[in-house]
Amino acid sequence: MAVALGIVGFGIMGERLLRAALNHDPAVIRLSGVWDPSPEAAARLAEIAPGVPMLGSAAAVIEACDALYVASPPSSHIAHAEAAFAAGKAAFLEKPLAADLAAARRFVAEAERRGARAAVNFPMASSPAVAQLSAWREGMGAPRSLSIRLAFATWPRGWQQGAAGWLAKRAEGGFTREVLSHFLFLTRRQLGPITVVTRDATFPGGDGAETAIRATLSAGGIPVEVEGAVGTTTADDHNEWKLESEGGAVRLRDWSFAEKLAVDVGWHAAPDALPNEKMRPMVLKGQLDKVAALTRGEAQNLATLREALEVQEVVEEILAG
Repeated sequence: MAVALGIVGFGIMGERLLRAALNHDPAVIRLSGVWDPSPEAAARLAEIAPGVPMLGSAAAVIEACDALYVASPPSSHIAHAEAAFAAGKAAFLEKPLAADLAAARRFVAEAERRGARAAVNFPMASSPAVAQLSAWREGMGAPRSLSIRLAFATWPRGWQQGAAGWLAKRAEGGFTREVLSHFLFLTRRQLGPITVVTRDATFPGGDGAETAIRATLSAGGIPVEVEGAVGTTTADDHNEWKLESEGGAVRLRDWSFAEKLAVDVGWHAAPDALPNEKMRPMVLKGQLDKVAALTRGEAQNLATLREALEVQEVVEEILAG
């Protein structure tokens, strides 16, 4: 029987997963309802998926679903997830887990204690590019160092301006939470637990989100250099995760290009490399397959609440600098 997926929060991320679910095998995933308080969100849903109801409340979505996708702003994540758990449903959360780190820690501890079915949407868990990096690494010997570079024309990015009300603010937004967290998750999976060695963050006046960060980390004992800044590229964003090992180097560039360093030709991409806009549907399909498995109590490798908490702890320590 297909898993009934409900969505709370119909912004950019909610719409992306809904579109992926519409294109998915209906024997695996079906959409049971959406809730968002915005009239504009209701109009978009009616245009995109007229057969999917905009329900009257988050509670109504939870009642109608088997698994709840929580894509609302961070301050509401825990309340929606806990309501899903109380109703015996699975929850698939956007990151960060919460706007308050102490609350996130309590939430994860309680969810683990009760054995809740839960995961967090770090798409690199289903990325073909990441799978390629892992395959290349098998013959490259011990890792030596890692660097993570992030650059943005503006923040929020052009396509995120509709959510600038919270993404542009120090309390819940910023690129360290929204973007660096993905690469910290990848680092944790590839190298091991992360600790912060040094960190620095630059903020504008008022309550605006950070404009630059710089940090040194240790991941499984491997040194990691992190840099990120706004206004340093003409693209919406540019990113690079580069791992140096005894036998060579690999990198993930601009979200979806797995590349390997060759002595004679420099960086070259995997033969099946795709730009992010073309790879994203493949990644989201993989995520939805795993959400269905999570809901049925089957094995899958989605990001756990504990992994998401570890990432959030590193993020918040960097921002505290």
